[in-house]
This record gives sequence, C-alpha cells and structure tokens, in this order.
Amino acid sequence: MSQFGDKWSFLIIRDLMFKGRQYYHEFMDAGEGISTNILANRLADLESNGILNKSKDPNKGSRFIYTLTQKGIELMPMMLAMMDWAEKYDAKTEVPRDFIEKLRNTPEELQQEILEHIPTPK
Repeated sequence: MSQFGDKWSFLIIRDLMFKGRQYYHEFMDAGEGISTNILANRLADLESNGILNKSKDPNKGSRFIYTLTQKGIELMPMMLAMMDWAEKYDAKTEVPRDFIEKLRNTPEELQQEILEHIPTPK
C-alpha cells in the first residue's frame, strides 16, 4: 500500500489504464469528487514511486501529460482482478458486462487489447 497510497491512487491508475485519461483536468472531471490538493498529492506520489510519468504536453507547453510506466502497466492483472471481484460483490460497480465476460473467458486477449490502447510517453 505504500506504493499506491489510497483509493484515489487506484482511481488514477484505473483512469490511466482503462479510460484513457492523461490530463489533470480529466482526473478532476472523472466524477468521483477528488479535491485538487489530493489529486496533486497522489499524482506526485505515484510519480515518485515510479508508477507514472509526468511530461510536458508537446502541443500545449503549459499542460502536463501523465502516462503509466512499465511498473504501472504491470499492475494490470491486479486491477483486473479487483474489477472482477467488484462486479461480483459490489452492486454499485460500473464494469460493462461485455468487459467482464471477456475478462473471465479470454483474459490474455483482453489484456493485450488494453495494452494496445494505453498511452505511452512521447
């Protein structure tokens, strides 16, 4: 847990891995209600722990882009297992049915599809 922090860190990793979010404002607008100071702190913690990279946006130099490192990407099996568990035991989970079916029936294929869509540092 010292590598991740708390639920906010997991949500940031989820957003980077599965939802294609890369910018600070995208994390703020994700809908979970994270405060700006907590988001800034968690992004800094994840960067210092080697889970994500922070780089200048080549198109707009005043913005930063966040991407998962290889270390962060290797969290995928754990994240998928947590999603599978949540779908079974948490009635409020929002994991799409087709995603869960693919996770349970062809997990290697699903992981490869996800890897192809995870943004990498420029």
